[in-house]
Amino acid sequence: MIWYTLLVLAVGAERIAELAVARRNTRWSLAHGAIEAGHRHYPAMVALHCGLLAGCLVEAWTAGRPFDAVLGWTMTAVVAAAQALRWWCIRTLGPRWNTRVLVVPGLPLVSAGPYRRLRHPNYVAVVAEGLALPLVRGAWLTALAFGVLNAALLTVRIRCENRALVRSRMSTGLRAPAVTPDSGQ
Repeated sequence: MIWYTLLVLAVGAERIAELAVARRNTRWSLAHGAIEAGHRHYPAMVALHCGLLAGCLVEAWTAGRPFDAVLGWTMTAVVAAAQALRWWCIRTLGPRWNTRVLVVPGLPLVSAGPYRRLRHPNYVAVVAEGLALPLVRGAWLTALAFGVLNAALLTVRIRCENRALVRSRMSTGLRAPAVTPDSGQ
């Protein structure tokens, strides 16, 4: 159980690192004329992600479920793959990646890295991690709750990003994008 607690804490530390990158990128984006959208749903997103980490620990410590090696190690691999995909997104978007919806008018859409194949690769990582991290230790109630709430939140978030990108492209005289990457485009 201790190793699972350490895994959840490591994911929490990774999230803090993401926030540091996002803060730096927010300054860059605003200095380049970024317009923020979706600020009303951002607190719900933060609460949901904090709730995921807390739920993982609370359910794992209180439910008393035994560790299932096949499920646990498979889900650990999924968590690791989700982290790799997330940081690939962050690296590909560079200063344009953010946890907020910030759009710098006039910048072209990114079509490199994971954005060549996936429309919203960062959210693929979020979904994979949000389902896999609880299941590492059999916390299926947390996985289920996060999955349902995250689906609702991502519906709002992706619509917000798409609208912000279309508005930005239209205001600069560019054609509306056919593909809209996530987080900070």
